[in-house]
Amino acid sequence: MSISYDSNKNQINIQKHGLDFEFIYDFDWDSAWIYEDTRYDYDEIRYIAYGMLEKRLHFVCFTETDVGIRIISFRKANKREVKSYEEKTLN
Repeated sequence: MSISYDSNKNQINIQKHGLDFEFIYDFDWDSAWIYEDTRYDYDEIRYIAYGMLEKRLHFVCFTETDVGIRIISFRKANKREVKSYEEKTLN
């Protein structure tokens, strides 16, 4: 799977969340909980994924491309998201 992202968006993400998009290569996609992001009317189909990176739950927003995915946002999951993830995956 090819992973792409905007380098300017990556710099903003590093400043805002302290997380480089390059770490997405270590994200555990195999056990991730993935669903379509329908919170807003985007001009593209977006997905949200919750999965592990270095023993910590992370949030990824991405869209599909012809050859893989494009990362939109990547950060540590907050407490509410961790609780929701645990409820959905452990039950």
